[in-house]
Amino acid sequence: MVILDLFSGAGGLSEGFFRAGGTFVGHVEADAHAANTLRTRTAYWKLKNDNKLDIYYDYLLKKISREELWKQADITNSNDVINTFIGDDTFNEITEKVRQNLKDKKIKNIDLIIGGPPCQAYSVVGRARMKDAVTCDPRNFLYKYYVRFLETFKPKMFIFENVPGMLNAANGKHFSDIKVAIEKAGYHIEIKELIASDYGVLQDRKRIIIVGWKKNKRQKNYSYPEFETIEKKYLVKDVLDDLPKTKPDRMIEGQGKYRTETNQYLIDSNIREEGFDILTQHETRMHNETDLKIYKEAINSWNKNKKRLCYKELASRRPELINHKNTTSFTNRFNVIKADTYATHTILAHMAMDGHYYIHPDIKQLRSLSVREAARLQSFPDDFYFEGPRTAQFRQIGNAVPPKMAEQIAKKIKELLVK
Repeated sequence: MVILDLFSGAGGLSEGFFRAGGTFVGHVEADAHAANTLRTRTAYWKLKNDNKLDIYYDYLLKKISREELWKQADITNSNDVINTFIGDDTFNEITEKVRQNLKDKKIKNIDLIIGGPPCQAYSVVGRARMKDAVTCDPRNFLYKYYVRFLETFKPKMFIFENVPGMLNAANGKHFSDIKVAIEKAGYHIEIKELIASDYGVLQDRKRIIIVGWKKNKRQKNYSYPEFETIEKKYLVKDVLDDLPKTKPDRMIEGQGKYRTETNQYLIDSNIREEGFDILTQHETRMHNETDLKIYKEAINSWNKNKKRLCYKELASRRPELINHKNTTSFTNRFNVIKADTYATHTILAHMAMDGHYYIHPDIKQLRSLSVREAARLQSFPDDFYFEGPRTAQFRQIGNAVPPKMAEQIAKKIKELLVK
């Protein structure tokens, strides 16, 4: 598969297609930290294919710099990652870089375009936060550039992913406009809402996945692909148990830091292979004493009674812990990761702001999730390194498509393209 990746983020969707043997001729991403993450991951795959992963592991162990990693992977001057906003001013520049990449790699055509525009303007949370400003948010219309790329490169298929709220944003007008634009570009689409927990991810994350085919007179019938689901037989605790116990405001990295050997879930989901012993980014944020007392209440409420902490009830029972005047809105602002279930609640980019919605279930640790734990719940492998400060890392993780889900999609799309 020859692939162009638009609005790439940190590369959760592209990770699945890398695993399926995809060749990328461009990842286009506006955020500088996410773009650097993409470069580092591109270096990983380049070195893996060249049997030189020891160089990448030296980077994880901080023996070489990021620049040295990119240099040794020969990607320093590559156009594989294009760090820019997609807009009228940049569209031609981006397409020229992609064409140059095709030429350099001696490839004639792009088979597949993947990606999805930023979802803040489509998501329910985003619309609530932005209120009236959402109607004129330019991110509502970034899909037009996605369509322009379809018209320019004419791939056989495309994958367009986004949040479920995209379907009813502006009373359905945005999605209607997207469908019309894609049809005019010469593509047929089928759409479904997929749940990450059906595809080996221990999280109830819902995403809209649109599959598009270039219209072909010989092909009359199109049907949504049957992506292979994975039996739910592991619990959320299986993704957390081998990591070292820690406290707020700590960083644990290096070799020999895992608490136990890997387990079958981590192996099956490609998170931690047998023999892998380099832990990175097990970093926790700092919490004040009041928050820690609330966390304790929340953990006890869930672990003992399977009941989420209600902020309004807490206000009447423990008024000394209340910092917000408004106790009737966002009453579920504190939430515990459900260790004894098949899937926990959705990991969101908001965790870059605070960890209240992602409290670790172990009351002895009394903290929110570390960067590595959040990445694991999104099914990112432990050798996936997120560039930038901790806030940027959490944001990249929360915005991503889970790689394990993406892998199941990629396998089927490859099969269809081969046919």
